[in-house]
Amino acid sequence: MSKKLLLLVLFSYFLGFSQELPPILKYASNMYGAGNQNWMITQDSNQFIYFANNEGLLEFNGANWTLYPSPNETIIRSAKSINNRIYTGCYMEFGYWERKKDGLLKYTSLSKPIIDKMLDDEQIWNIIDYDQWVIFQSLNQIFLYDTKTSKFKIISPKGAISRAFKVNDAIYYQTYTEGLFEIENGEGKLVSNDPVLLKNKIVNIFSRNGGLLLQTQFNGFYTYSNARFEKWHTEADADLSASSIYSSQILSDGSFALGSVSNGIFIISKEGKMLYHITQNKGLSNNTALSIFEDHDHNIWIGLDNGINCININSPVRSFADDTGILGTVYTSILHDGKLYVGTNQGLFYKNYGSAEDFKFINGTKGQVWTLYSYKGTLFCGHDSGTFIVNGNTANSIFITSGTWKFENVPGREDLLLQGNYYGVSVIENKNGQWIFRNKIEGFDYSSKYFEITKNFEIYVSHEYKGVFRFQVDRDLRKTKEFITYSYPTKGKNAGLTEFNGSIYYSYKSGIFKLDPKTKKFEKDTILSRVFEKDGYTSGKLMVDNSNRLWFFTKNYINYFSYGKLSSQLKHNIIPIPSSLTNSMLGYENITQISDSVYLIGTTDGYYTINIDDLKFSKYKIFMSGIMVNKSNESPRHALIDGHSDFKFADNNITFSYTVPEFNKYINAEYQFLLENYQDQWSEWSNKPTINFKNLPPGDYTFKVRAKIGSELSENTISYTFTILKPWYRTTLAVIIYIIIFIVMAYFINRAYKNYYHRQKEKLIEENNRLLEIKELESQQELMKIKNQQLEQDFESKNRELAASTMSLIKKNELLSLIKEDLKRTSEEGNRNIKSVITTINKNISEEDTWNIFKDAFNNADKDFLKKVKNLHPSLTPNDLRLCAYLRLNLSSKEIAPLLNISVRSVEIKRYRLRKKMDLSHEDGLVEYILSI
Repeated sequence: MSKKLLLLVLFSYFLGFSQELPPILKYASNMYGAGNQNWMITQDSNQFIYFANNEGLLEFNGANWTLYPSPNETIIRSAKSINNRIYTGCYMEFGYWERKKDGLLKYTSLSKPIIDKMLDDEQIWNIIDYDQWVIFQSLNQIFLYDTKTSKFKIISPKGAISRAFKVNDAIYYQTYTEGLFEIENGEGKLVSNDPVLLKNKIVNIFSRNGGLLLQTQFNGFYTYSNARFEKWHTEADADLSASSIYSSQILSDGSFALGSVSNGIFIISKEGKMLYHITQNKGLSNNTALSIFEDHDHNIWIGLDNGINCININSPVRSFADDTGILGTVYTSILHDGKLYVGTNQGLFYKNYGSAEDFKFINGTKGQVWTLYSYKGTLFCGHDSGTFIVNGNTANSIFITSGTWKFENVPGREDLLLQGNYYGVSVIENKNGQWIFRNKIEGFDYSSKYFEITKNFEIYVSHEYKGVFRFQVDRDLRKTKEFITYSYPTKGKNAGLTEFNGSIYYSYKSGIFKLDPKTKKFEKDTILSRVFEKDGYTSGKLMVDNSNRLWFFTKNYINYFSYGKLSSQLKHNIIPIPSSLTNSMLGYENITQISDSVYLIGTTDGYYTINIDDLKFSKYKIFMSGIMVNKSNESPRHALIDGHSDFKFADNNITFSYTVPEFNKYINAEYQFLLENYQDQWSEWSNKPTINFKNLPPGDYTFKVRAKIGSELSENTISYTFTILKPWYRTTLAVIIYIIIFIVMAYFINRAYKNYYHRQKEKLIEENNRLLEIKELESQQELMKIKNQQLEQDFESKNRELAASTMSLIKKNELLSLIKEDLKRTSEEGNRNIKSVITTINKNISEEDTWNIFKDAFNNADKDFLKKVKNLHPSLTPNDLRLCAYLRLNLSSKEIAPLLNISVRSVEIKRYRLRKKMDLSHEDGLVEYILSI
């Protein structure tokens, strides 16, 4: 029971979340890339914001964060922009930063010349500008730096300094033990040592009614006038007493912003009324506000213990954030009988409009609320559970059969209303002053999230997954015979359908289509559809307000169309709040007209309101924040951002970074650029603050960029001229060298051709001479051939003669041998004379004599043959050479035997031995070999 009671209490009264607050931009340390704590904030003439951060000087130009590390790696405690310099102070060091030509800051130390004057462990906690002086305040001393002479004066009070202050034309400082001092002529002069000063730490001092207004750490405000202190009471006194105030700032409208150690920030009007008390559970990133600063556009910057926040205090937008999740996502809202009702996925809530009271839950409505509709003084609630009639803080159910999407009145029937349900369209009726469910229209059972009815009782229904239906109902709204499904336009994700100015419109990603009542066909509306062409489609939901404005959301804008007072032409108006910041449910965006100019837009964690009459866009300047150039596949380097620059051909990858220093959460800058000599037209508008050009060809370029805030163009257009130089091989010098090389080459080529043709001529003459010589040689060879033939003939003749002579010798020897044999047979009979004849025959057939005769003839016919054979085969004997000679004459073994006076068998043996000596293989013929020598 206790749990149910607790839930009821939580739903009925959740406290502290009902105040609508200005938008808050949150920057976490991982987003800006520096330390958590930010001790002091300042802004330069370009409207860039600087923070004294734990890790160095942090710069934010509206688009990019840049951290400049502390000069001695200590915490920077103070920062102040004075005359194009950013002065900073840290541990045992102070100086200033100046911007170089490449857009980066460079540090110059002022404390080094007087480092011996600084006390050990001294830190600079505050910096003040006064005329030509820059004042650096630590807890022990005050350093007065003359910017004209670069000389210092040092004030060293007896007690520790809590803080120094600039009020009008005076510089004050408080010490814990002595009171309040004013600096005059470079010395501290006691103003007052009143107990108020000795008992309270002064956080800040402001000018008020000719006197001083002192803001203390725990006891609120005191006025000081005519040497008297009086308490200045505010609505926040109780909260201030319970808080430890650490930082404060008077705002341009005279109100005060106070930052506490653990209780967020307070904004108090100049009359002492509490305007806002913003804490962590109301949107701050942290409850400890170390520094507060109001910028040029009256935004309040808060340097937190863990991050940075920026409050758009003058924004026409006010947001209500439900960080607890009790309220949930807002799907619908309405202002009815002085009460603001919001329907969410958690149920129906209400509060008195314009009050600071809390939202209250209406019992019985827990669950998803789809729509709120006011008709004839009655408030209807379309709910997941059906239909409710809401009366003040109560809700009564009149229909529970199906969930209800939407309500529409019936033409000519004030007693009837149509409601689109999960399963078709149904009718509710006012009977005897009571609204009751009457009937469901038979014949159509599809979900009817968006529908419209015409005067002819034709109903058009948009179904996200099936497209557009049309069906005719009878005059009593009881049934339909059939329905038609449109094939064009087709179905679409997050499609919507509504009636605007007497016409029915259907919207999805392909455009916005208008119904032609004669043909009953949808035709594309080119004016409205152009919005989707220029900006990204997110949702086709169309909404019409009480002032006959048509609203819908796109990727980068909230759009509304209205008719002019003197023209029937539709006028397109934009609110440059992108869908990424509206935080609405896609397809369930909702906007409600609360008053003539104030609209409420539901989000996933609450809602925000916007006053379109206060939606004015200031003109801003656009700045070039950096130019980076690089070679392919190398790290980029900074280039000069002013004047004309020449870049080497290899450095033809250029990135331009630009920014508009505006810090509005919901309204962001858009940029458009043109690179002359590379582009013919300006680019499309984009919120990207950088552009990269790769591999630019050599040439002269002018880069131009301009910005747009809402519908206002920036005051200026940046122009930057630069040249991509030609590569060295395409420069004028290179061309001259090429020409010289060409001339030299032409000369040498011409000379080479001359030499070539001269050589060719000589070669031709030489060839002709050679041909003549060849012809002469051929003639000589022919003559030699004839001589050789003659010699061969002589040789053959001699060989024939030699052969004939040899054969004659052979015949002779054979004859003598026969006679010898005959005589031998006769000699056996003992005739001495016959023996004498035999002796004579032996002398005539002497082998040696025969060989000598043959040898002389053979050498005469075949010169040097025997020498050649002997040289080739030194082991040959004279008998072997004789055999070779006979074989040279191609004599057979039978013919050789008589010449050698041996048998044929002996000749064969000699031939065999000769082969062995000549080392001839079995395949080689002996005669053939001897003939080849």
